[in-house]
Amino acid sequence: MNTDAATTSPEAITAPAPPSTIDPETWPGVASPPRGPIARGRGRVARRLFRRAVKDMPLRVELPDGTIWGSPETDDPAPRMILRRPADFFDRLGCGALIGFGEAYMAGDWDADDLEAVLEVFARNLTSLVPAPLQRLRAALIARQPRSEHNSTENSRSNISRHYDLSNDFFRLFLDESMTYSSALFTDPDGAAWDDLATAQHRKIDRLLDQAGVGEGTRLLEIGTGWGELAVRAARRGARVRTVTLSTAQAEIARQRVAEEGLDELVDVDVLDYRFVEGEFDAIVSVEMIEAVGYQYWTTYFQKIDELLAPGGKVAIQAITMPHERMMATRNTYTWIHKYIFPGGLIPSVQAIDETVSRHTSLRIADRLGMGLHYARTLRLWEDRFTATFDEARELGFDDVFRRMWKFYLNYSEAGFAARYLDVEQIVFTRPSEAAEASEKGEA
Repeated sequence: MNTDAATTSPEAITAPAPPSTIDPETWPGVASPPRGPIARGRGRVARRLFRRAVKDMPLRVELPDGTIWGSPETDDPAPRMILRRPADFFDRLGCGALIGFGEAYMAGDWDADDLEAVLEVFARNLTSLVPAPLQRLRAALIARQPRSEHNSTENSRSNISRHYDLSNDFFRLFLDESMTYSSALFTDPDGAAWDDLATAQHRKIDRLLDQAGVGEGTRLLEIGTGWGELAVRAARRGARVRTVTLSTAQAEIARQRVAEEGLDELVDVDVLDYRFVEGEFDAIVSVEMIEAVGYQYWTTYFQKIDELLAPGGKVAIQAITMPHERMMATRNTYTWIHKYIFPGGLIPSVQAIDETVSRHTSLRIADRLGMGLHYARTLRLWEDRFTATFDEARELGFDDVFRRMWKFYLNYSEAGFAARYLDVEQIVFTRPSEAAEASEKGEA
């Protein structure tokens, strides 16, 4: 099917313009697509597979010559994906799979006037993107995570630094005044606006602290400090807080905030791997940190928590999760998110968390709250703010490729939650054996 080529004109696109120049030293995977006969051959295969996959999707793929794939123009138009440089796009896709898909967007090979809507279509149709026979060849065709990015004690600080130490001033551009970089908990996620975000972040934090039983005199360990908001709110309750992080930039701000609140006597902020924490704590909390642990170390993570938790104590974590089957199929895959955003991590499934604690610790899941749509709204508010403040990000030294990378990351994440491919849960752990022992002693 063909249509007027004017539908693909740059003026019709409201997304960030493609970068005019790309520094090959800063962006070696983006500056130019794969070249040579092998790349072209894979590109031709990718083109055929892609065209077949989008044929029945609610998606309008527009090529420069006016050709349309997927959904035709209707009164209720489908999201538009505009291929500016189809050959480069398919060569990247054929050689790099989903990494190539993201790099093609960073380079400007394709665009969308509503990127989140396009990515949500793909998130809802993952099983149709690659034919079943090729899915079975995944392990042979898709790159594996490099060992240099596994979250060992030697690698973890570098992995964390690559994201969280980008620039405190950069994160201030799109986070609310609480500087909380995790899902908020709204009263109504569908209708939530920017002015609701800080209150919703406090609601999320307070619920975690309540679930962990944090109050006056509680000895609290926080694994993953962020910029200090949870530690401050816990200390205001009278808790004695130790919070650990591997981000020196975050630790600097967290210490400043603790000092400004006059809570120095109640809060210790340490740049320390969780594996090296010692002591005993009445409560342990951790917000969206398990995703950075890596599946090779989930047992270590929960065993350490079990070791540090005092008798009668509680653990409350907030964790992004994915379906177990999908997690198992992709746990060794090297993804665009690994390469450009979060090296070394893996989103767990609830089943994997439950099996890990049940087999290797005395902890058991006592309570869960799913909040996926709340994260979709949180990400939308961040992305709107990020877009509105990008001129300021440019002044901080972040170029147009970075802008498109970060937009892709925020919209990609939002699409995952909106499509229910991803969820985020607050999960509480206790030791049922202790409750049983206490009950038996009471009866005696």
